[in-house]
Amino acid sequence: MKKGQKRRIWTKEQKLEIIGRHINEHISVRTLEKEYNADRSMICHWLRDYVKYGEVALNPKGHPGNPFAALHTSKTLTETERLRLQLAKLEIENERLKKGYRVKGVGANKEFVILRDVNTK
Repeated sequence: MKKGQKRRIWTKEQKLEIIGRHINEHISVRTLEKEYNADRSMICHWLRDYVKYGEVALNPKGHPGNPFAALHTSKTLTETERLRLQLAKLEIENERLKKGYRVKGVGANKEFVILRDVNTK
């Protein structure tokens, strides 16, 4: 993948198709790489996992992401959700302070200020 490109998400069916063509039709990984515009090492990784674990290994893994992202934009938060969101924000702020910086501003105007240059009293 070249820098700046979006990550391509492969479905289980697409992976099975590529692996099936390699195993059943004896098409080389290099040919499949060019035909599907896929990374050779990724196809080899799928093959290795398929041989070792079967079809289960090809299920999309996904990334959990930020569990509070939806809460942040939601207008109707329960008290518990609101408190969890507030706790997460405070934990993040605590980690920032430990690392010696704080955030000034919001959105596009966000600025990270190093604390040693600022009087915190």
